[in-house]
Amino acid sequence: MKKIYTCFCTDVIHEGHLNILKRAKEYGEVIVGVLADEAMVRYNRFPTISLEERIEIVKNTGLADRVIVQNTIMYDEVIATEKPDYVIHGDNWKEGPENAIRQNVLKNLSEYGGELIEAPYTYNREVKKIDDRIKEKLAMPEFRRRRLKQLIAMRPIVKTLEVHSGLTGLIAEKTVVEHHGELDQFDAMWISSLCDSTAKGKPDIELVDMSSRIRTIDDVMDVTTKPIILDGDTGGLIEHFVYNVRTLERMGVSAVIIEDKTGLKKNSLFGTEVEQTQDSIENFCAKISAGKEALRTDDFMIIARIESLILERGMEDALTRAKAYVEAGADGIMIHSRKKTPDEIVEFCRLFRETDQGTQIVVVPTSFSSITEEELTKAGVNIVIYANQLTRSAFPAMQKTAETILKNHRSLEADEALMSFKDIIRLIDEL
Repeated sequence: MKKIYTCFCTDVIHEGHLNILKRAKEYGEVIVGVLADEAMVRYNRFPTISLEERIEIVKNTGLADRVIVQNTIMYDEVIATEKPDYVIHGDNWKEGPENAIRQNVLKNLSEYGGELIEAPYTYNREVKKIDDRIKEKLAMPEFRRRRLKQLIAMRPIVKTLEVHSGLTGLIAEKTVVEHHGELDQFDAMWISSLCDSTAKGKPDIELVDMSSRIRTIDDVMDVTTKPIILDGDTGGLIEHFVYNVRTLERMGVSAVIIEDKTGLKKNSLFGTEVEQTQDSIENFCAKISAGKEALRTDDFMIIARIESLILERGMEDALTRAKAYVEAGADGIMIHSRKKTPDEIVEFCRLFRETDQGTQIVVVPTSFSSITEEELTKAGVNIVIYANQLTRSAFPAMQKTAETILKNHRSLEADEALMSFKDIIRLIDEL
């Protein structure tokens, strides 16, 4: 009997999947792979039910002779093990990043004469409704809020991109690339005080209050599903902080990062060039503890950002504060640096990990941008935040366009640098 293989990365079996299975049944023994959680995350499909439940829904179709787990996006391992005569898949993977998976299947099948069967992709109103319901479920506060902790457990490092609007949120949500035969994407979104203030034309001194920040969060949440980490500046007064964390938790934000500074907030990029006052360990610990006590769930994370290296207070002060903040209840430590090399960050991680293996470490490699995610992972980092790159790339492009129009008294010369509005609109889902 011929063997035919197909793989599903879905939480729901709909008409399209059944069409694939029925066609597969015409060829012989049907083996169905269910994509593992870690692979689904890389494939831009965060699971809403467990792997065991996904296996069960495939079995319940009655059309699968065997169900196995496919551990990776690419098919090398499963094809080498099963040697199927045919692989069947919808024809919707011929373009875009998913074409890398198609090429991988063709390459593996060609080694022993296997064949690829491509079925017409099923698209109708009912299938769209099912896909939309899954997205809506992922966007719900209780699902979104806990996802950061789930990602930390699944991913070697959680890649987080700065967003400051609904449109930039869609870029973080939908950007998937193929690189060296693998698919990759961002895992989470960072709503930065600096970029949020800049987008509003305001200085980064906590002038943009929490109610305005919440409007930005709402704009992003309306069109995305990925977890959000919020830049909470200093956290403000303890009495205000406890209310804010409860609001953020209720909205579905996954984490807030607060820095151990007091007084008028000045951006850390200035370091010692401007007067900045670091909070006392006792007061900042009290703020962390009060925030943790105010929470209603275990999903929301409070992460303490240490400014000791920025303010040139030394490694010992940074480590002392990290230990105290963790004891006060901090779920993670963000260590910051203005150095052009990552050496002191890597050193902090090494020393911190000697005594603490469980607390999450967060870094923002803006100044020391040469370090790779693989190197950060080896150093013990759990979350990397690309904290302002979208804002910094957008500003010079817009400024150049404005200057070009002024110089030429028309817009023709700017056209070659512009993205088609049709391509922009494709990012936006219609109801």
